[in-house]
Amino acid sequence: MSLRAHRRSLVVWRQSAGSARMYDVPRAARARRVRRRIRIVALLTLVTLRPAVRAVRTRWRPLLAGTVLTVAGVIMRGSTPGSVVLLPGLLLLLSAPLIPGAPETDRRRRAELERELAVYTTSAQRHDLEATLDRYPDDVTRELRDILAGQATADDSRRFPARGRH
Repeated sequence: MSLRAHRRSLVVWRQSAGSARMYDVPRAARARRVRRRIRIVALLTLVTLRPAVRAVRTRWRPLLAGTVLTVAGVIMRGSTPGSVVLLPGLLLLLSAPLIPGAPETDRRRRAELERELAVYTTSAQRHDLEATLDRYPDDVTRELRDILAGQATADDSRRFPARGRH
């Protein structure tokens, strides 16, 4: 003796209006179709936004500051500080597209230069490099000095505060 399946004796007395309108397409198939369309739309959105992301890459700081100030100004729009914060935010948002973007070759060259300068880790090595850079004019060595200053600041922020300066 075996048990009968419960679904065999299932009788549909009344069909719902939703399934009758959808031409009797099973629910799972409709869900798959909807998910597929959502994925396609998301992919097309990402592909479309790639040039915008490239354009924003060099201008993200003024855009971020402008967005924060503008949102804060809109939230506090009834008060005096709100209007004082809103105007600089809008100016930053409007001036961000005017900032020239750095080409991809410049970014790659700077990243390679940063990797090469990361070899100078000890203070003695850095002092020797700075002494070498002092022999040349500042307009020639400006980028190298900027990178070294950024690396020194990053090293100081990673250092344990109780350990001392050197």
